[in-house]
Amino acid sequence: MRVNPIEFEVFKNLFLSIAEEMGVTLRRTGFSPNIKERLDYSCAVYDANGDTIAQGDHMPVHLGAMPLSVRAAIDAGPMDRGDVVMLNDPFRGGTHLPDITLVSPVFIDFPRPDFYVANRAHHSDVGGMRPGSMPVAREIFQEGLIIPPVRIVRRGRVVPDVLAMLLANVRTPAEREGDLTAQISANRVAEARLRDIVVRYGRKQTMAYATALQDYTERLMRAAIRTIPDGEYAFADALDDDGFNDAPVAIRVRLSIDGGRATIDFDGSDPQVEGSVNANFAMTWSACLYAFRCLIDGDVLYNAGIGRPLTVLAAEGLVVNARKPSAVAGGNVETSQRITDVVLGALGLALPDRLPAASQGTMNNVTLGGANPATGQRFAYYETIGGGMGGRRGLPGLSGVHTHMSNTRNTPVEAIEHYLPVRIHRYGLRSGSGGAGAWPGGEGIVREYEVLTNVSATILSERRRRSPYGVRGGAPGAPGRNTLIRDGKEQPLPGKIDVDLRPGDRLKIETPGGGGYGAPRPTKR
Repeated sequence: MRVNPIEFEVFKNLFLSIAEEMGVTLRRTGFSPNIKERLDYSCAVYDANGDTIAQGDHMPVHLGAMPLSVRAAIDAGPMDRGDVVMLNDPFRGGTHLPDITLVSPVFIDFPRPDFYVANRAHHSDVGGMRPGSMPVAREIFQEGLIIPPVRIVRRGRVVPDVLAMLLANVRTPAEREGDLTAQISANRVAEARLRDIVVRYGRKQTMAYATALQDYTERLMRAAIRTIPDGEYAFADALDDDGFNDAPVAIRVRLSIDGGRATIDFDGSDPQVEGSVNANFAMTWSACLYAFRCLIDGDVLYNAGIGRPLTVLAAEGLVVNARKPSAVAGGNVETSQRITDVVLGALGLALPDRLPAASQGTMNNVTLGGANPATGQRFAYYETIGGGMGGRRGLPGLSGVHTHMSNTRNTPVEAIEHYLPVRIHRYGLRSGSGGAGAWPGGEGIVREYEVLTNVSATILSERRRRSPYGVRGGAPGAPGRNTLIRDGKEQPLPGKIDVDLRPGDRLKIETPGGGGYGAPRPTKR
């Protein structure tokens, strides 16, 4: 079929609008502040093979891995019209257990689905040994309920036994049911919109342009790779620790560029560890896709075409491709950031004028759980906190933002204090935390929680010992700090810890600044 450029642009925006409308539906109908305020969700449209056509501008940490969950849902057995498959298993394309994915088939002509739609949302509790389901754990069974591909909706009706099994294993069943219902609604909106497109433009034309969009993205990705000089580029960095042992956890990468293809080899990275910073292969693949997508200038759909020129090599048993039953909650949120840092660092050796200094390199995860004395109801809350973006040629890094694999918002103070027995004692930028440079790194954030009741808290954070790197002579960003303030005394906390708080305790999180770009310019008196 000959591609008409005007029609091509129309279909590009049609498919993208479906993914974005799914996100709007989730936000408007979700129950938890994690979805309504932080926007911790992702939505996408897939073809009949489970390959991405278009995805919303949501969470990179979700979106690159989601096609593997869609494939797992397809492989679990044929789906009927009206079915919705639910899963969160990190070893079947999931990220970590709180991220629950719902996959729906879209039938235009029987007997086979013509499209699939899926969304992934972070639930603030899915069971496990600590509220929030992101404990400092040694195995995945401590992190929560593992959901293989199962039907939560069968032929348009919610399966009550499956829902009951899930809700019996969480601390906040009403909120979980509300968020799951919002996810089901988002998929139904996408199904309706896809059928509308086919009715208007015809099945043949719609399917043809879905393929053309993927092929176009592939051509742009190959063109971007060809701007990199052929050769090999190696880079290494490390996680601070795994939460149980103080030794750093090294992640090493070697990029091999050959024309329009790139091989990303993690040979030499450390073996999987005792703690929860292990990443599954889906997570590593997702981070690599994101890093290479950043090379493409201009507006292009983030779809299956991005990955076609890429080969990712990660031997099973490494921290970047851990075996079950490794704990993986921190691998999703923290190791994904370090994988991004090393891949971008290697690309920076090849393209020094284009790649930025390191951003904060962590999501600064905080979970809070307990019983609200005002309502008598249990609560489980999760959030990530922004920090400094790395400086880049011509521009300083942004301050107080989420970077790279995280694309959520910072939760407003008013929302936290409305939902939780928590007072925000302090919230602002962390002055002086950005790395100096011709274009300095952005500043981190200071966020200080005061709890008003007994609270079980967990912190999963990174860049507390190792600073975000600067480039081209720029200084590194300041590492982060975690502090417990009890009875007026400050007690330093490690980067990964489970801690029980008493009324009046304050938990202060100071997030890292971004690295600087270029040698600082001399100042004039």
